[in-house]
Amino acid sequence: MRGPFKSAENPPMIDGCQDNNDNNTSATPVAHERDAVVTDILKDVLSSYLQEEKYDAELCRQMTKTISEVVKARVKELMIPRYKLVVLISIGQLGDQSMYVGSRCLWDAANDTFATHAFKNASLLAVASVYAVYFE
Repeated sequence: MRGPFKSAENPPMIDGCQDNNDNNTSATPVAHERDAVVTDILKDVLSSYLQEEKYDAELCRQMTKTISEVVKARVKELMIPRYKLVVLISIGQLGDQSMYVGSRCLWDAANDTFATHAFKNASLLAVASVYAVYFE
């Protein structure tokens, strides 16, 4: 899969893009090895914000906003050129129920990519996803 997070190869970089021709009118994204870095960001942020928290609906509502902003800022620091980022955070009470998280969008499997991580402690479960969608 090509994209900033997942890659099977590492082509040469020219300003964050690989040239398709000599006049630079068309460029494709370069595959980057960043899936592990983004997953580590998700693990770090979720555990640092939620490790000692007990589930409270109002607190979790606010934490989803805070965590998504922090994750987005940290991923943007990676300076991934030509990608729009979408960050989704879901937090639910850990009990005898299940939580299913789904998302849909137009997807270019050759260029778009994502990273996700699930976290749980004694009273809550959180799922964080970062989608990187190529923007030309």
